Amino acid sequence: MTTILIVEDNEMNLDMLSRRLARKGFEILSARDGEAGVTLCRQEQPDMVLMDMSLPVMDGWTATQTLKGDEETAAIPVVALTAHAMQADKDKALDAGCDAFATKPIDLPELLSTIKRLLPA
Repeated sequence: MTTILIVEDNEMNLDMLSRRLARKGFEILSARDGEAGVTLCRQEQPDMVLMDMSLPVMDGWTATQTLKGDEETAAIPVVALTAHAMQADKDKALDAGCDAFATKPIDLPELLSTIKRLLPA
């Protein structure tokens, strides 16, 4: 089963996204801040990380840079999740090492397409 780590501090967003992806057959792990997300990612080695960018303790940009800078987690795809939809926000997320970018509110069919594109067959 494909495991996705969702790093999201908003409980309602986390619950909604977790339930929707679980119904699609994914195993879901979750963390509420960037530091906890990095720790859990290193421990569990998920197939993908969905990373909110505006997080407490360690923001999503720093958490992504940390994961991409660690040889044990560098190959795990990271999708930025953010309410900031400007091109500069997308560029900042991609510069931090994110493999893709999705805006909130999440468009589930679009996110599923991104997940399918980034995960090995």
